Amino acid sequence: MRILALGLAALAGLLLSGCGYNTIQGQDEQIKAAWSEVLNQYQRRTDLIPNLVNTVKGYAAQESSVLLGVTEARARVGSIQATPELVNDPAAFAKFQAAQGELTSALSRLLVVTENYPQLKSDQNFRDLQAQLEGTENRITVARNRYIQAVQGYNVTVRSFPGNLTAMMFGYKPKPNFAVENEAAISKPPAVDFAAPAPAPAPAPAPAPAPAPAPAPAPTSTSTSTSTPSPAPAH
Repeated sequence: MRILALGLAALAGLLLSGCGYNTIQGQDEQIKAAWSEVLNQYQRRTDLIPNLVNTVKGYAAQESSVLLGVTEARARVGSIQATPELVNDPAAFAKFQAAQGELTSALSRLLVVTENYPQLKSDQNFRDLQAQLEGTENRITVARNRYIQAVQGYNVTVRSFPGNLTAMMFGYKPKPNFAVENEAAISKPPAVDFAAPAPAPAPAPAPAPAPAPAPAPAPTSTSTSTSTPSPAPAH
């Protein structure tokens, strides 16, 4: 009986590995690791914001609306519980992405405003914070790309045969992925108006004036003296 049970277990293991079960498990773990890195970089950016806002406020307190926008966007991000289960909920994932997008836009407006304050731009603390923020944005981009690739591989597996049967059996569903934040804007074709009047041709340059003729040389007078031979003396 024990040998039969071991044989059935081995057969079940072979069947599960052949139907994509182990692949799904491995890809699911890759998604969890990639998602953790995304959250880590987003949290790093969130931690930099209070010092950045306080530094800007010291030089540009009159930009209260921009500073308030960054603070409120950060608060909305913090109100979302970014648990590992969030990647299985498309609605919660979309809400998380929208909040992070608002924070990105608010930070962009803040950095644009700082261009109007030379003393702030020369502040060493501000320059350090700006460099850290730029580095974090780059890390966020890398982490998002890795997550996108991990989800793409997983979704292909759970939607393809025979992996889709295994996924259906064990309750594995496709996971939401990051989308382009300005997808609506870039998907709109540019307006091209062929009926617009063509610009008027530029006027032809005026011909250069012909050079004045050189004056003719003045005539020279030549005086010819003729000598009349004196008559020969008479003899």
